[in-house]
Amino acid sequence: MRIFISTGEVSGDLQGALLVEALLRQATLNNTQLEIVALGGDKMQQAGATIIGNTAKISSFGLLEAIPYILPTLQIQQTAIKYLKENPPDLVVLIDYMGPNMVIGKYVRRHLPNLPIVYYIAPQVWVSSLTTKDTKAIINVSNKLLAIFPAEARYFEKHKANVTWVGHPLIDRMQEFESREIARQKLGILDEVTNIALLPASRPQELKYLLPVMFETAQTLQEKLEQVHFWIPLSLETYRDRIEKAIQQYGLKATVVSGQQKEVLAAADLAITKCGTVNLELALLKIPQVVLYRLSPFTYWVGTKILKVTFDYASPVNLVAAKEIVPEFIQERATKENLVQAAMELLLNPERKKLLQKDYQEMRASLGEVGVCNRAAKEILQLL
Repeated sequence: MRIFISTGEVSGDLQGALLVEALLRQATLNNTQLEIVALGGDKMQQAGATIIGNTAKISSFGLLEAIPYILPTLQIQQTAIKYLKENPPDLVVLIDYMGPNMVIGKYVRRHLPNLPIVYYIAPQVWVSSLTTKDTKAIINVSNKLLAIFPAEARYFEKHKANVTWVGHPLIDRMQEFESREIARQKLGILDEVTNIALLPASRPQELKYLLPVMFETAQTLQEKLEQVHFWIPLSLETYRDRIEKAIQQYGLKATVVSGQQKEVLAAADLAITKCGTVNLELALLKIPQVVLYRLSPFTYWVGTKILKVTFDYASPVNLVAAKEIVPEFIQERATKENLVQAAMELLLNPERKKLLQKDYQEMRASLGEVGVCNRAAKEILQLL
């Protein structure tokens, strides 16, 4: 049996790796020989997939931001289509990655109509979609949708999709995290020092739009707090040089680490972070966080003024809770002053921290129980 998986970006590689491990585990239990071929990244390869195109580094969000990645994306799509044509698998799994995955999905529907397609972690059309066009497109290419949020499942059920809620895969990943005490020991952290995780980028554009204001905020916090140290886990090693130069520029007491993100998150007293999957990881670890995001002014203007895109919340934590649990600052609200104020309140106000922990606990109940990836794998293998 052969399964083809297609995903992209750093987060897709992480979710894909968790799924690959679960699929291989379930196949072994079923005495089934299973080969997994994929578009993904290093984590998926380490989990046991054969990677025919590395998409982890092809990552952008926005209009102008996407231009440098058009040609690499098209090349990888052609690689995938050539592979599918010459080596038809028994099943295709699509993970997020809307544009490229829809191209692959539509190709399979046209040329391999009997091949089952599972969409696992569908693009977030349920959060903000101007029309039902994308929703219908996702449903039309999919035999089965596996939802990770209850609201996502309800949305697709409403649109008559064949959907099952399996829970969020981070619930499984959190079992791999060590305790706060062990993480701090590994990193050599002293109890009297306030440790703040800075998480500026998983996409190149985020270094441009998020890193400066994040480091300005860190600079001010360093002036206000007696003993503070910043930890910056790299999502991609290629970002190291730019981040280390910025540390020197802003005069920060900071350590850059590679391959130790789990330890940094578990050990932190606070995180100042980009909007994304890492927000949920921090929430599940019960770490206070301040969230920010910025796009290019042009992209944001087109999105809000021309396309009329609206959303109540950007951080997945707030989306799941349907209220603002963690402070989030988007576009022009993502200023040093706002970020510093929110960070200081989370560090110094016991009542604010107590409320945050209560909200985190309530949000956790919406993400399902341990065994998410095994449930997803079983649903997928049933279609073979």
